[in-house]
Amino acid sequence: MKFYRLTFLASVFLTAVMLLLVYVFDSAKHSFSETNKQFFQTLIISALILSVINYLVVDFLFNFYGKRQIQKISTILPEEIRDEESNLNFKQLSQKFTDLNLKNTTEIDMMKEMEFYRKEYIGNISHEMKTPLFTIQGYVDTLLEGGVENLAIRDKYLERIDKSVERLLNIVKDLDMINQFESGEIILNKSRFDLNEMIREMIDVLDLEAQKKNTKIVLQTTSNLMFVNADQQKISQVLLNLISNAIYYSNRESATVTIKTKVENHKVLVEVEDNGMGIKAEMLPRIFERFYRIESSRNRSDGGSGLGLAIVKHILEAHGESIAVESVYLEGAKFSFSVAKAI
Repeated sequence: MKFYRLTFLASVFLTAVMLLLVYVFDSAKHSFSETNKQFFQTLIISALILSVINYLVVDFLFNFYGKRQIQKISTILPEEIRDEESNLNFKQLSQKFTDLNLKNTTEIDMMKEMEFYRKEYIGNISHEMKTPLFTIQGYVDTLLEGGVENLAIRDKYLERIDKSVERLLNIVKDLDMINQFESGEIILNKSRFDLNEMIREMIDVLDLEAQKKNTKIVLQTTSNLMFVNADQQKISQVLLNLISNAIYYSNRESATVTIKTKVENHKVLVEVEDNGMGIKAEMLPRIFERFYRIESSRNRSDGGSGLGLAIVKHILEAHGESIAVESVYLEGAKFSFSVAKAI
């Protein structure tokens, strides 16, 4: 058995205290009768004093030897704990391990989530690019096998190849934009401009697309002029994405896309509303994710990059704003956001 000097001294001290109490009682035994209350009171008080002394001594020994053991094993402890104060007790050490375990569990869960996101992200990119690449490959093979000699086939296939290349470029451009937003590299060039004038210009640009879908685009505003302070080019991109989506999904005979603007709390509120197919309730939380499509059966070759709403969300967040969506399935959807009103 290993000898501990401090334990020996503690036992000597406790023995001395007990002997002292025995001596006191022996000296005073003639002063008490067997039924004297004073005797029992003194006995109880002495027992309490002895219990307190025992507790303090034992607690001191446990803490002292506990800290010594912690110091001995400190070389194998994680750095997060080893770098802390060296006078930890076992309770504090246990709490440190609990906190460290919770931190590690959180980090592992985050890594798993990031890995899932990475796989999904790469899968989505490959899926988006596969269609135009295969289209280009098919047309090029046909031309190489002799189709180039037929002028009608050559011109038609070259035109389709050009569209597929343009689609690939749009995907790459949108991906680059989102990556720049997420890394904080985008710098906003804010200026004062008339938002209603921009919307009217946007309606003119999308008029041909709206006619193909037999859709009417209407601007409703509370004021003819609506000046805002924002990045004009990026807000135009927000409107372009929202209005284009509304036109695409306005699959009705009398389809209407209504754009509303009004001033609210020193900001200009913009609403883009359609009476199209709407969005199912379970899809609403995900529509601003990269590559997420409301209509899973939608032909990807007919659509955009699948990044439009994600870009809209990032642009508005860069302006310190957010976008909201309301929808009733098969009745329509409404997207709304605010822009700072110019002074």
